[in-house]
Amino acid sequence: MITEAKATSVIPISDQITMRGRRNGRNGDSNKLAEEDRPAHGWFRFVLSYPPHLVRHYLEEFGMKPRCRVLDPFCGTGTTIVECRKNGIGSVGIEANRMAFFATQVKVDWSPNPSRLVEHAEAIANSARERLDKDGITDAPGVSRGPRRDLLTLSDERKDLLLADSISPLPLHKTLVLLDEIERQRSPFYDHERLALARALVFQISNLHFGPEVGVEKPKADAAVLAPWLAGIREMAVDLAQLSRRPSASVDLHYADARDMAHLLHARSIDAVITSPPYPNEKDYTRTTRLESVLLGFMHNKMDLKSLKYRLVRSNTRNVYKGDGDDVFVADNVEIQRIATEIERRRIEMGKTSGFERMYARVTRLYFGGMARHLAALREVLRPGAYLAYVVGDQASYLRVMIRTGKLLADIAKSLGYELVKIDLFRTRLATATREQLREEVIVLRWPGVKSVRIATTNGRKINGKRKSLRHNH
Repeated sequence: MITEAKATSVIPISDQITMRGRRNGRNGDSNKLAEEDRPAHGWFRFVLSYPPHLVRHYLEEFGMKPRCRVLDPFCGTGTTIVECRKNGIGSVGIEANRMAFFATQVKVDWSPNPSRLVEHAEAIANSARERLDKDGITDAPGVSRGPRRDLLTLSDERKDLLLADSISPLPLHKTLVLLDEIERQRSPFYDHERLALARALVFQISNLHFGPEVGVEKPKADAAVLAPWLAGIREMAVDLAQLSRRPSASVDLHYADARDMAHLLHARSIDAVITSPPYPNEKDYTRTTRLESVLLGFMHNKMDLKSLKYRLVRSNTRNVYKGDGDDVFVADNVEIQRIATEIERRRIEMGKTSGFERMYARVTRLYFGGMARHLAALREVLRPGAYLAYVVGDQASYLRVMIRTGKLLADIAKSLGYELVKIDLFRTRLATATREQLREEVIVLRWPGVKSVRIATTNGRKINGKRKSLRHNH
């Protein structure tokens, strides 16, 4: 359990975990996925996901036992949820991105019979291969004799959602044939088969690359589809044989907005929170999963995309809308207002006039207001004495104005009645624009369960036509 209060670690927590891992013969020395952590975690994962060993560190530090419940309100592709499941600890996940939510659902479902999963996938692959062969197409790149008919493709509406050239015509055709066979031979393994295809799509079939922004590399004329998909299925089967022997643990998942979650969970039902919310920057997080979201049918048109963005914390200018009102939650926060004012002053000084640049100051206020709204709602579901770990990072992407995300969120949390236990340095990274070292930190908080807490800046104000109050009463 935590014994040290209000301290900032000097040695990065990643190095502390590394040193402890070496003593125990484990590898936990980076943000990458360690080999021993690949079962379930490796089935599908955001490129910038935080590592499972970081979750384990805080599960241990917070004293989490099987009877406890851990919440990840920004669960992404389920690092915290999967790690809790592996350790027999109950968990709750909330996620607003449908593709990420789907990935988490599948990654904690260890019920499929491994050998039957492989057998069924091989039958699907054989059927898909026969269909391709009839059209003179093979799965091996560069061997096809040439299609004897028009290639399958997406509707213009769905194509418009994708990054240009994110997948080439021939690999897309093969993928659509495979998807059709998965649908036609639908079975209890349906979700696992689709998730395996999503992973192969991103890393082997498509032209996408991550560095860390998602982009498109030189398009390749052809790519294998069936082979990498079957390889992923076989990897899943090996993992399932091992994971099925793990102790059972409850998992409760919600496709929802983390800013409005109190109605989803019972009051005082959560013992700890381990999460990594988005950071305020110009990363459009929906682009990271756009290809697989479209091909798996989670997104069909621009209205679907807008609906997804509307459910997310406003962390970039591409998901800001006219009626947004989260900024009122930090209207009287002097430091956030100073930063937003400095961003706008610098924009005018530099003569930046694009629509996105004009929104930099506003999205900064909206982001921290949204996080204040989230932290306020969270208090209803926390047990007194609950610990929280938020992995966040500094940013300087808005005209090189430094945003110390961790410190600002810690100050907001304190104003809501949380106790700041410490700020652990997770790692540092170099800002490309300013060449400054940006801190990625873990903000460790404690909810004492106070009787009444008020944010003077927001009580009584109206948001989207409704009167909002962040008063908290037990």
